[in-house]
Amino acid sequence: MDCPSIRLVAAGLLALLLVACGSKPRQPDWLVNADGAQDRFERAYLSGDDRVADVEFTRFRTEVSSTAQPGLLARAELTRCAVHIASLDLAPCSGFEALRADAPDAERAYADFLAGHASPEQARLLPEEYRPIATGEGGGAALKKIKTPLSRVIAAAVLLRMEKADPEVLQVATDTASEQGWRRAVLAWLGAQAMRAEKAGATEEAARLRRRMQVAAEQK
Repeated sequence: MDCPSIRLVAAGLLALLLVACGSKPRQPDWLVNADGAQDRFERAYLSGDDRVADVEFTRFRTEVSSTAQPGLLARAELTRCAVHIASLDLAPCSGFEALRADAPDAERAYADFLAGHASPEQARLLPEEYRPIATGEGGGAALKKIKTPLSRVIAAAVLLRMEKADPEVLQVATDTASEQGWRRAVLAWLGAQAMRAEKAGATEEAARLRRRMQVAAEQK
């Protein structure tokens, strides 16, 4: 799985190393360790395992902080915020805000995108797949073009935050989370669908969705 994260920034750093050294260097230990911790954090959080998620994010952040680069640390915090948003935890991204003053423009743009209010100028700094979402032009069709599952669900959550999520957007997000077996995200998106069905008076549909939530809520 992947989303705009530390890997993109680190890839640029490695490219600079290649130019400077003239040969392929061994990947820095911090990058190898951070990459693994990030992946384990994302999987654990989306599946609802808070204990593992907390441990792995702490490890991830510690490895990144060893570089003394605020931009990389800001991106690590945005990674955490994005994964929370994918599970419809729409709390402010306080970890990033503490670093905003020293964060590059691209990180500020991504933070504002996650908050649902990226400007047109900021949208141009986002990964191409997110630009239609940020400008409000994307819906279910735009989501389906996003190849990476986590990025797709993050984009759906941003649309929901912007009050531009139609039933197709909710369905795409639910199906994606279900296919990946992300228990926490599945419950969140099924809940969003059920609430919409209840408000529309579709009681049978709401009941069906609630039954699916009961299945997802079963513990190992």
